[in-house]
Amino acid sequence: MSAPVKRSLTLRGHRTSVSLEDEFWQAFRHIAAEQDKPINALAAEIDATRDLDSGLASEIRLFVLRYYRDRQAGSG
Repeated sequence: MSAPVKRSLTLRGHRTSVSLEDEFWQAFRHIAAEQDKPINALAAEIDATRDLDSGLASEIRLFVLRYYRDRQAGSG
């Protein structure tokens, strides 16, 4: 797995950044494309529902994990 890289996002008009490994970033971009959503919109959805004690990067990683775990469970 690659080292985390700082990525820029715009959430509801405000710039922010998250540090994500390339594998998670590519998976997150793939999911956004699959859902026909801009990556900033998908990140804003995750941000709006997260607990403020949890970082956005961690929530994105968990989102990616759940997405692929749920897909795998649905195909079995």
